[in-house]
Amino acid sequence: MAVKLEQYRIFKAIADTGNISRTAKQLYLSQSAVSQSLQQLESALGVRLFSRTARGVTLTAEGSVLYDYAAQALSLLEAGEERIAQSRELLKGELSIGVSSTLTKYYLLPFLRDYHQQYPHIHVRILNGTSRRVLQLLGSGQVELAFATYTPDADSFSVFPCFDTHTVFVAAPDYPCDFDRVYTLQEISEFPLILLEREASSRRFLEDCFLQRGLRLQPEIELASHNLLISLARIGLGVAGVTEELSLSGLNRGVVRKLHLAEEIPSRRVVLCTRRNTPPSAAAGRFMEMIRAHHGFDRPAEQDG
Repeated sequence: MAVKLEQYRIFKAIADTGNISRTAKQLYLSQSAVSQSLQQLESALGVRLFSRTARGVTLTAEGSVLYDYAAQALSLLEAGEERIAQSRELLKGELSIGVSSTLTKYYLLPFLRDYHQQYPHIHVRILNGTSRRVLQLLGSGQVELAFATYTPDADSFSVFPCFDTHTVFVAAPDYPCDFDRVYTLQEISEFPLILLEREASSRRFLEDCFLQRGLRLQPEIELASHNLLISLARIGLGVAGVTEELSLSGLNRGVVRKLHLAEEIPSRRVVLCTRRNTPPSAAAGRFMEMIRAHHGFDRPAEQDG
């Protein structure tokens, strides 16, 4: 049975007006086109849908049954079309992001503030986690965008570079160390260290850097919050391994000072990831445009390795 959606639209309009000629005028169709559409629908269904009267047409019993279903179906389709239009115009929708709590606070807040001011009707949903975790959320479709420092699978994700980060070691200004001295990584490893917990990708990266030089990190304190690294270092509990770009407030205010290293630790790159071959929603696409405009990237980054 090949019945076109437009035939149901015309059928409902005839039932609503009770008159074929009025329906034709309402739909900007010829009367013969409306009659032909009705005949084709009745032929396909094998029943008469209307009874002709002197004043127009009325629904038959079968027509009344069909009308209830057609009205519901067309109403749902119209609601869907309206929802899509609103989403396209960013009057409704959802922006879902996977990102660490640290990047949320030190990097994304200005973007989220501006986005919410421009598109207040878009519901923003943020799921925090390590880089590995947020990429899992992205891969399973639980978020549309993910910010990570962990290099993702190039076959599954498109990757856009945001900015590079650098690991530094900081301590309180009165901490018993020499801020004019250049320390080796061996000497750094012997300080009472304050580091992020092992689940953090930046912690694993740092440990790998030291292990490549035969050094094992054994921190005195392990934390889940980058902000707490600065807080505990500033009261003299040890030397904290922090991301310099996320610690500028404390460094610029002088509440902590940076130790000089004989060997610079390799930089890491924060990237924005999307599912490959999956077009983002209008809401996610607009947020990406804001990030892109800020950083000036247009194409995905080259994958490492």
